[in-house]
Amino acid sequence: MLWIMRFSGFFSAAMVMIVLSPSLQSFHPAEAIRSSQVDSYLRFPTSPNLFDKFSFRRAPAFRNAGECRPSKSDKPSVCDPSLVHVAITLDGEYLRGSIAAVHSILQHSKCPESVFFHFLVSETNLETLVRSTFPELKFKVYFFDPERVRSLISSSVRQALEQPLNYARNYLGDLLENCVTRVIYLDSDLVVVDDISKLWSTSLGKKTIGAPEYCHANFTKYFTEHFWADPRYAGVFSSRSPCYFNTGVMVIDLDKWRRFGYTRRIEQWMETQKTSLSRIYELGSLPPYLLVFAGHVAPIEHRWNQHGLGGDNVRGSCRDLHAGPVSLLHWSGSGKPWLRLDSKQPCPLDSLWAPFDLYGQST
Repeated sequence: MLWIMRFSGFFSAAMVMIVLSPSLQSFHPAEAIRSSQVDSYLRFPTSPNLFDKFSFRRAPAFRNAGECRPSKSDKPSVCDPSLVHVAITLDGEYLRGSIAAVHSILQHSKCPESVFFHFLVSETNLETLVRSTFPELKFKVYFFDPERVRSLISSSVRQALEQPLNYARNYLGDLLENCVTRVIYLDSDLVVVDDISKLWSTSLGKKTIGAPEYCHANFTKYFTEHFWADPRYAGVFSSRSPCYFNTGVMVIDLDKWRRFGYTRRIEQWMETQKTSLSRIYELGSLPPYLLVFAGHVAPIEHRWNQHGLGGDNVRGSCRDLHAGPVSLLHWSGSGKPWLRLDSKQPCPLDSLWAPFDLYGQST
C-alpha cells in the first residue's frame, strides 16, 4: 500500500511522505508481447526526429508477486482474461508524461506482468522508443487516423485541447480487439501511486463508464447560454441528475459501449456543435461526454483522480491536493510538471511526478 500524507497548505511547500510496501517491489521481467499492428500503419507519415528529441532511460524490471493470477496460456495474448487493460495516447508533445504514467503503474502494481497497455498513436516510430524504455512491457500500438475526427473538432480555450488524438478515446470500441471487453483509459499527464488492479476491479453495475464524479461543481458552466436557452439542448438533462466528471480517468465497459453505439452518439453532439448557429460548449472533448453520460456514470472514489494539479486552462497556476487519500495524481490544466521542472519554476506537487520521469540519458 502506498500512502501520501500532506502536511502543508497551498501557500507553503508541500511535504509528502511516500511509503512503499514490500509487496510492491520489483521482480525479474517476463516475456513481452510485440505489437502486431505496426505494419498496418507504416504507410502513414513518420516522425524521424522523435529519437533526436527524446532519450529515455531504461526502466527497471517489474515482475508479478507470488499471489498473482497466472496466465492461462504459455504465450499470453491481448485476449488473455487475466490481463488488466490500460489505454493511453502517445504523441511527441506528451510522450514524456505518458512514459512516466506507464512507469508509475508498473512500479505500484502487485501484478505488473498482468497489465497490458494499448497505446493510441497518430505518428510512427513510437513503438521502438517504448520498447527500448520498457523492454518487457506487454503492449500493442494502434494507429488513430486524425482525419477521422478532424472535421468534427471545434476550436477550444486551449490549442492542446483541439488535437485529434485527444478524441481517440471516443474510438476505443473500434480500435481495440472485440475480446477486450473492459479498459481503463488514462490521460498522459498523470501518475498512479496505488495498485491499478484496484481501479480495474471497480463495479460499474449497469453503467457503461465509471469515473470520479464532482457533483458540487457548477455543471452549467460547461455549456453556453445558447445551449441552456434552447430546450432542445437543455432538455437532454431533464430526466437526469448530471454531475461533472473528468474524462482523463475512466473505466469503460467496451461490450456495452459497442452494443449501444456510444461512439456515434458522441460524434452526433460534435456535429451539432459545428452546425448550430451558436456554439453549445467551449471546451474540447469533455462536453460531448457530459452530454452522453452525465447522470449515468458509475461513481469511483475521488482518490482515483486528484485532478486539476496543472492549474486552469490559461495560467496553469499551482494547486494543492484535494482533501482525502490519493491513488492517482493528475496534472489536468495547462501546467505540466515536466515543463515546470525544466523551467526551474515547479509547483510543490510537481516533485511527486519527478520520481517517475525517465527522460534523459543513463548516468
